[in-house]
This record gives sequence, structure tokens and C-alpha cells, in this order.
Amino acid sequence: MKRILIFSGTTEGRQLADILDASGICADVCVATEYGHEVMTEGKYRNIHTGRLAEDEMKEFMQNGDYTAVVDATHPYAVLVSSNIRQAAEQVRLPYYRLRRTLQSAGEENNVIYAKSQQECVRALEQTTGNILLTTGSKELHCYCENETLKKRLFVRVLPGMESIEICHRNGITGKQIIAMQGPFSEEMNLALFHQYQIAHMVTKESGATGGFSEKISAAKKAGVSVYVIKNPEAENGEQKENLEEILKEIERLTGKEIRRKKMQVSLVGIGMGNTKLITEEVAERIRSADLLFGAKRLLDAVPAQWNLSARRLPYYLAKDILPYLETSVPQAVILFSGDTGFYSGAEKMVQALQERCDMEVSVCPGISSVSYLAARSGNSWQDAKIISLHGTDHMELLMEAVRMNRKVFVITSGVLDVREIGKRLLDCGLKETAVTVGYALSYPDEQIKTLSPEECIQLADEGLFTCLIQNKEIHETGKDADRKFLTHGLPDDAFCRDKVPMTKEEVRETAICKMRLKENSVVYDIGSGTGSIAVEMARLSKNLTVYAIERKPEAASLIEKNCEKFELSNVKVIQGEAPLVLADLPVPTHAFIGGSNGSLMAILTDLYQKNPRMRVVVTAITLETVGAVSSILNEFPVEQEEIIQMSVGRAKKAGRYHLMQAENPVFILSFYFAGGAEQ
Repeated sequence: MKRILIFSGTTEGRQLADILDASGICADVCVATEYGHEVMTEGKYRNIHTGRLAEDEMKEFMQNGDYTAVVDATHPYAVLVSSNIRQAAEQVRLPYYRLRRTLQSAGEENNVIYAKSQQECVRALEQTTGNILLTTGSKELHCYCENETLKKRLFVRVLPGMESIEICHRNGITGKQIIAMQGPFSEEMNLALFHQYQIAHMVTKESGATGGFSEKISAAKKAGVSVYVIKNPEAENGEQKENLEEILKEIERLTGKEIRRKKMQVSLVGIGMGNTKLITEEVAERIRSADLLFGAKRLLDAVPAQWNLSARRLPYYLAKDILPYLETSVPQAVILFSGDTGFYSGAEKMVQALQERCDMEVSVCPGISSVSYLAARSGNSWQDAKIISLHGTDHMELLMEAVRMNRKVFVITSGVLDVREIGKRLLDCGLKETAVTVGYALSYPDEQIKTLSPEECIQLADEGLFTCLIQNKEIHETGKDADRKFLTHGLPDDAFCRDKVPMTKEEVRETAICKMRLKENSVVYDIGSGTGSIAVEMARLSKNLTVYAIERKPEAASLIEKNCEKFELSNVKVIQGEAPLVLADLPVPTHAFIGGSNGSLMAILTDLYQKNPRMRVVVTAITLETVGAVSSILNEFPVEQEEIIQMSVGRAKKAGRYHLMQAENPVFILSFYFAGGAEQ
């Protein structure tokens, strides 16, 4: 039976051998040391050969075995060994594959110095003082021991194998200088070693996640330790390298056997607020069986060490930081999230990032959110409440609107400053009768739940984690909905600050807005905004809608700002200037309302079409000449669902005991989609 020959010495090599053994594919694995044999367990379809081989010995080994391919899974820094394997494979005409390791860079940190070789690193260290932690292994140890002064400053971290320790002794490294441990090491372990041995400098290789590279760099930065990084000699040699999946596909092709890929199990789990009593049994089971634990440091600290002594704990919670550690096949990984995974959590984005990988099975385990916990502890329901988060957001205006419109609003905060600001805003908005139930350090021993007035919220001193329930007593006790906004737009004309600036009249305004066909997240240009009445009415429909009020006259732009301030609108952006010149740097619109163009209608429509050839446009006109001009201009553009209506509004005016109808100027409203934008 044809066999695969693997030259191993890395985690990736062990993983390849394990996968082949599980798939019934025979393999011979060559490791250099007894320690390499120890970590590479025997398998049903796997033989292990221990000992270093020269090039001619490799060639003989390949000739004597019935091999179909050679995989080089040695360390990236074992350049000579890789060269010998490649040349031997070429001589016996066996397919050669170099198993690639995903490397990590230290970036441009101030405390990091790069060296092209061990010798260059030695020369740099000779110009320094202080203890040195050498983490590059025993093979190149002699380079650092030729200088007696430098040798006395060394503390050498090597594998706990007899060969490594013997090399240390041969080079004159004494017992107290030897740290024989198997990695990779956490940031905390590196920090402990730095402090224990008063390390001033560390030497490492530019290795990957499996080598604990980033933990070394982050620990050194915290401890003020200078890092000397030996650059990867393979980085720029142009040699073709394959990742694990690519090599598995080649082995399938060569052997004609299907490889059973054991997918990595990645669990995204919510651990509640921190008290282990509130962690579900399902989540606890996933944590206990994990090989890797990811999460913010606060969450990692919340998981008792005795739950899983063997799991490697990594303080990362962003996909870009976690994915490099999942490049290699780890059986089970767990990513911790606070509270519940489906409640203002990063779990959703993490799922999307992980599901792009076909070698993983991703599952999500919910936890208990701070809102459901506070609701239970305070004796309230939350199915009829509005829920808003201020954590890392600028949603204070949205929160105040929600309090005016709802009996109950739960809010997650970033800390005591948010609670104080809530109290201040409630008073500023005339909501002094609201009751704020404040949950502090929920689930922890120093948990506090108390109901405060807005004034008492302002005086709150304790920093920490807060979740609040705001109850509008006026609505809650009387059922009064006076502060709820109308379900339709339609402000009276006298609601706006106007002065002498022209304004689209109420009935025309409301019809034009209906013709806009706005959606929840629309981006709207209101060109020739005047008083901003159209912009204000549109913006009041939804906080998720953004309106750019474009007005060339400074006095009118100032008036728009006054009206936005009056109606407490943060989603209207006033742009003072001439359209279309000022449109260039604005976001792409989905809709545009043109109430005034100052003779530049053709240029404005051309600019809008270039920005979004699928947008919705509404134009108002008073004169027949303007209507004719618009109709003519539209012939220059591909449009769909074109509609022109003419409105005549009569308004009653009291004359003594009689009411006389007075006609307003007739107004034309033209609406259309640029071609391709019509809804189906």
C-alpha cells in the first residue's frame, strides 16, 4: 500500500499525521528527537522514525519505502533540513509539498527590533545590558554562548527533552539558567517569567499562533522588555508552500482515498453577567471540554481555573485576532461573550466570520442577559419594554425619545457617567417624574438594585457595570399617551421658525413626503431646503433616516438649524452652499427632494444620477415654465414610474361670522425613479 512520508517537527505536522491516521491512510513520520516522538503518538496507520537524517540518508529512506509523496512539515527556521528534504525528493522523483505555517508579525512596535540572523541578533545584544530570555530553542544556542559576558546574562527556555538540556550543558548554560517547559505560553506566564528572572530583553522567532508569538509580544510590551525578533528565513525565498487543506486534497488525488476531515468545534457562549451560578450547564460543559478559550480578560477571569486546567486562555474577542489561532485544527474552541449571545453581542458578526471557513462547525449557546436578570430581580416584565444600549454608542437622543413614548425602557450603559447623563437629560426633557431602577454589579456579591429619581442619578458615585430600567410614571400610572408622537407626519406651518424664508405649505409638504416613499434607513438630500420644514418632517419619521438639508442662503441654513434644535433632531445635517457643488463629498443618497434649484436643475439631476442611478426623486414647481423645464430635462434621463400631479389647496379664512375660501398657488409635484430603481 502506498504511504505518505512526513518530516515533522511542528504542530501542523502532528495534525496532518492525525488526520491521515483517522482516514486510514498509511504514513511514516520522521521526527528529529525523542521529545518529538513523545508528542507524536503512535497510530494504527502510522509509524514513527526518530533521529536526525542527512540528505543521503533521507534519499535512502525515501527509496526504501513505498511512498507516493513527501510532506515537509519541519519548522520554518530549519532551512537546511527543508533544503535536504526537497533535494532528496527531487532525486528519487517523489512529489514534494511544503506545509505552510501561518506566521504573525510583531508590527512596528517601539520595543521590537528585527534581526536577519542569529549572529546579527548576538551583535545587537552585545551592546545592551540586563538579563536575556532566549526562546529560540537549543539548536542555535551556541551563537549566544561564544561571548562569555553575554552567556552569563542568558536564561534559556527550551523543550523539556534530554537532548535540549544536554545541549544547554555542553554550551556552559548552568541549571539555574535553564527553563525546561513545553509551550505555547500565555501572556500571564510570559509576564511571570519576565518578573521572576528580571528580564530586560527577549529573543524570539517570527513564528505563528501555535508558537505563542503574539503572547510574547504583548507580555513584553506590558513589562517594558525589548524584543529581538529573528526574521523568518523562508519569508522571501519564493518557495511554493501549501496549507493543510491544499495538501490533503493532493493526498486524496494521489491515493484515491477520501480523507475524513474532523471539523473543529467552535462554540460561541454567553456566560451571563459573571456569576458562575448563572452559567448554564450547556455552556459549562463546552468550557470544560475546550482546548482554546477566547474572550475579554474580564470574562476569562470569571471562568474558574479548575473548570479546565489544560485549556489555553487567550484574551481576544475580535475575529481578526481569533482566526489566526484557528488556522490549525484544534478539536474544540470556545469564545466567551458577556450576557446573552443574541443581545447586543458580538456573536452575530463572529458567526459570520467563522462560517466562511468550511473546516469548522459553529454553534451558539445563549446566556442570561442583564436585562432579563434586572427585570426578574425588580419584579418587572420586559416583553413590553423598549431596549436601548448606550454601551459604545451615541444613542442618548434615541433613549430620551423612547422614554417619552414608552412606559418602560431598559438601557445598558458603559458606566456611571452614562447613568449621570441619563439623569441630567431626563430633567432637561421635563421628565422629572420618571423612576430609574439602577442595577449595579448584577450577579456579583456587591450587587445593588435601587430605584432613583433623575436628581439622584446625577449624584451617583460608584463606578462599575450598570443596567437601568426607566419607567415613565405619567404613562405608566395614567395611561396617558400625550407625549407619544403621531403615527403620521403633518406638523402645522406655525410649528416652524420661519422669519421671511419661503416654506412649502403643509398640505403640499405632506403629499410630497408621501411621494418620496422613504424607507427605514434612507439617505435623503433636501435640496433648496428653505426653512427645513421638509427635512424636519422626514427626519421625524425615523431616527434611522438621515437627511442632508442643502441650502445656499446662510440665513436660511441658520433657520434650518434652529428648527432641528427645536424638534431635537440629530439626524438632519445642514449643508450651507450651492447645489450641485456641495454634493460631491456627501454620502450616496437613496432619495432626493428638490424644492429649489436656482436654475441648476439639469446639473443637479446629472450629479444625482451619477451618484445613484437607481434613486427616487421628487421635484416641486409653481410655474408652468418650471414644469415644462423639468419635463424637458427628464427626457435626457432614463426614468421609470414618472408621475406629475397638480395640487390646488383652498384654505378657509374667517370674515365676520362667515368663512371665505382663499386659494393657495397651485403646485406641481413630479416624482420618478431613475431607470432601474423602481420597486417590483
